[in-house]
Amino acid sequence: MHTTFPQLLLNHARQRPNAAALREKEYGIWQTTTWRELLKEVEYLACGLHQVGLHRGEHLIVVGANRPRLYATMLAAQSLGAIPIPLYQDAVAAECVFPINNADVRFAVVEDQEQVDKMLEVREQSPQLQHIFFDDPRGLRNYTEDGLGSLDELLAAGQVFAQQHPQFFHTEAEKAVPADVAAMFFTSGTTGNPKGVVHTHLSLIDRAQAGAEFDKLTEKEDVLAYLPPAWIGQNIFSYAQWLVCGYVVNCPESGATVTIDLKEIGPTYYFAPPRVFEGMLTSVMIRMEDAGNFKRRMFHHFMDVAKRVGPALMDGKSVGLMDRLSYQLGDWMVYGPLRNNLGFSRVRVAYTAGEAIGPDLFTFYRSIGINIKQLYGSTETAVFVCLQPDHEARADTVGVPCKGVEIKLADNGEILVKSPGLLKEYYKNPKATEEVLTADGWYHTSDAGFLDNHGHLKIIDRVKDVGRIKGGTNDGAMFAPKYVENKLKFFPHIKEVVAYGDGREKVCVMINIDFDAVGNWAERRNLPYAGYTDLAGKPEVYELIQECVEKVNADLAEDALLAGSQVSRFLVLHKELDADDGELTRTNKVRRGFIAEKYQPLIDGLYGGMTEQFIETVVKFEDGRTGSVSATLKISDAKTFTPVKVAA
Repeated sequence: MHTTFPQLLLNHARQRPNAAALREKEYGIWQTTTWRELLKEVEYLACGLHQVGLHRGEHLIVVGANRPRLYATMLAAQSLGAIPIPLYQDAVAAECVFPINNADVRFAVVEDQEQVDKMLEVREQSPQLQHIFFDDPRGLRNYTEDGLGSLDELLAAGQVFAQQHPQFFHTEAEKAVPADVAAMFFTSGTTGNPKGVVHTHLSLIDRAQAGAEFDKLTEKEDVLAYLPPAWIGQNIFSYAQWLVCGYVVNCPESGATVTIDLKEIGPTYYFAPPRVFEGMLTSVMIRMEDAGNFKRRMFHHFMDVAKRVGPALMDGKSVGLMDRLSYQLGDWMVYGPLRNNLGFSRVRVAYTAGEAIGPDLFTFYRSIGINIKQLYGSTETAVFVCLQPDHEARADTVGVPCKGVEIKLADNGEILVKSPGLLKEYYKNPKATEEVLTADGWYHTSDAGFLDNHGHLKIIDRVKDVGRIKGGTNDGAMFAPKYVENKLKFFPHIKEVVAYGDGREKVCVMINIDFDAVGNWAERRNLPYAGYTDLAGKPEVYELIQECVEKVNADLAEDALLAGSQVSRFLVLHKELDADDGELTRTNKVRRGFIAEKYQPLIDGLYGGMTEQFIETVVKFEDGRTGSVSATLKISDAKTFTPVKVAA
């Protein structure tokens, strides 16, 4: 599709002017913006930005949750040939400095007072940040800083300019060509400074179109936009594909109302990382444990039917008459109400990506009639590399290459990708660009994997993280930390895991419990606790986690390739890993190297044979203050199993 985002907007406004483009929940009521209204707003914003000096090729940052006016701002910038850069709304001010300075940003459009305060703080290190415009004026009445203004004021000024120059906007919007840069996304990066991933209109729109064709998306879809706009996955689903397909994007009132808004909207097309699906299932199981005896027995009976019959029905396979009737009865009594309660009553396609999803979790959703599938991609590939076709969704693969994608494997097992959706470059970083893009157009994903006999891609781990055990009985065995971490995270009681073992004689892990799931488990056993740290240190909780670890070890023992990755020792951390403390990226990926340095005494204890270790950790609170939390952590041994020999 050889076009640009502003041209797509103009097409929708011309062909379907009164159709809904965006909805925003405000004060409990859904407000609708039509394509005609959106075009006018984009025109006025573009004219206003032009008046304050935004030039073609210049960068503008956008910081906030999913808001119609922030979407309109991105379109307005693109209409002028400027380049929007969405930044994570939960990033602290210091994290915004590098992107702003790296991209020489003079303009910021933000959501509210919180983001305004952040930008004003940033100005000390980024004096070139001249203009800050805000959407929500609450709390900003007495702010008098230079260059600070509201989007209302910008719109009003732009409207006057548009009336005086009626052809300006259309003339500017028509100048854009598909090869122009459309947006830049900063990777969250587990080490060093983030990198600005430069994408063109062509790369983003081509991948959005490929995904839409794959799943037969139309203008009739409803999407709930609730993940950070700075993450390219959310940007593809609720911006690029929105403009390609012309469906309705719904913006929740706040992060706290997402669950309620999900039920009200009932999206037809949905995306969530595995942790969101895990949280939903955990809340369901907690409610069922608290339900009456009859309800609980009925739920478990029909869930047994669903596990036996549901996946086959979802895959289009035939089942016996009695099984079909039992499933239909279960759908009426359990699965249908459950889908409705989750907000999935209308979902036609649901995707998950970013991390591996547990087989039990994957099977649960498909068994109750939710078409959950996996995809594979990254910021640099504009998301869509592999997708799972309907009737071919499996928990252990990420699908087949979609339209326009070629895949080959390097000698070290690294996955190489060629696609129209590849990044143009890393901004001002030619060395990093050369490292990932070959002269003949192949992108180095840094992921290790292989294509199975059905043409589906399987991911093992990051190439740099795949290591070897050295010494001991497993000397030379492969160690894949993410694979081990994900297998442990498949248990609802475990939220996060950090595994170590490369260059060592055994594998040791540090674990975060899921506070809600383990808290409910403890309450049902009359086990008192006084917060996360206290609960995490309970002997009973250690026994619970040890069972999970040893089940994973038993599974690993049956895998000839990864049997040496069994966990020998573990501990339960006294605090939850947090992006604000630098332990996770903003997309919730573990920063394994940083954690190893920060928790070096715990690593020493795990590998030094100690049974307990004291640790004191500095933590950052939401209001910016710092404090510390300390505890003496128990270190436990886990049973390992003799690798199962496969018969010749």
